[in-house]
Amino acid sequence: MAGALHGLKVIDMSRYIAGPFCGQLLGDLGADVIKVERIDGGEEGRRVGEAVAGDTFFFLSANRNKRGLAVDFRDPESQALLADLAAEADILVENFRPGTLEAMGMDWDSLRARNPGLILVRITGFGQDGPLAQHPCFDGAAQAISGLMAMTGRHDGPPTMSGVFVCDYTTALYATIAALAAVRARAETGLGQVVEATLMDSGLALMTTAIPEYLVNGDLPPRLGNRDRYLSPSHCFRGRDGGWIYIVAGNDQHFHRFAAAMGKPELADDPLYATFVARNANVDTLEELIDGWAADHDSEEILEKLHEADIPCEKVATIADVVANPQVLHRRQIVDVPHPVAGSIPFQAPALKLWGTPTEIARGAPGLGEHSGDILKDWLGYSDADVRRAEEQGLI
Repeated sequence: MAGALHGLKVIDMSRYIAGPFCGQLLGDLGADVIKVERIDGGEEGRRVGEAVAGDTFFFLSANRNKRGLAVDFRDPESQALLADLAAEADILVENFRPGTLEAMGMDWDSLRARNPGLILVRITGFGQDGPLAQHPCFDGAAQAISGLMAMTGRHDGPPTMSGVFVCDYTTALYATIAALAAVRARAETGLGQVVEATLMDSGLALMTTAIPEYLVNGDLPPRLGNRDRYLSPSHCFRGRDGGWIYIVAGNDQHFHRFAAAMGKPELADDPLYATFVARNANVDTLEELIDGWAADHDSEEILEKLHEADIPCEKVATIADVVANPQVLHRRQIVDVPHPVAGSIPFQAPALKLWGTPTEIARGAPGLGEHSGDILKDWLGYSDADVRRAEEQGLI
């Protein structure tokens, strides 16, 4: 069965994470995604981190379900070739520094003059204009400037970066949502548009109530480590066997059941802990009580007791735990992605589940320029002779 976006043509000229992951999501949903890279070595992600069978996990993780085209970005004829492809595309994704696409002769006015229905997805650190527009930006910098880093870490420790690239991946999600919204709008108007997503804006969006709380009440959010900002107890507790359990029993109903499961039902009526306001005010002593209880039980015993009491809690899993988790396996969230040398490499499956038009991993990440000739034939009607001339001229 064809994917939900079957027939949609996408050019992905981006690199690293946010742009490529947006392109991969569109590919997972069935779009024909063309990964465009520099002919002299490809995108930088091909050289980041550990490699398997000649390809880095970093690159493979964000570039499946794409066909590969390699061109000389600096050559005017190659730039003209890219403009020809953009004239046939539905979506073009780029994450160059502002002004780069314009310097290639692919400014918005020129692109839409040839293709009024084009949707141009522009991903940057800070936007196309403004005082920070030309600043380079990676995920950590976005976490820093958005306020996320100041809120992350132990209360008595330094600001801490998240363990994963949350701003990059959130930006990819926003870019994908915006692109699909623009496709829907085009169905009404016939016209494409520019959509923007930035790492800074995505970080701000993750701040939830912190910004209005400061602007209205002047409250600066503290770093709380593993504690929830609103409900207690919500924290990691260590069992007798050394295993860590994250327990969320902050609302009053949960806490009543939690206290009973601990064998301490009287805590639910204690004025120090009877309401979530009281528990927040006395969180230190409450956590000391729970620490003592947890230390007398193995982690699996804690999980069994609390799951039976219908308390939100889970083991703090290692990656080894995650890939063996029966729920992960039941939902088929680890899949083998094709690879030309290794045969296949296991990766996370698409997080999207569509019952009528399911996602499909039709191909792994492309080799550099692997499909250049086929793309020119399919999109631009090139003949074999045309492809050979492009290769001889060094355009692809």
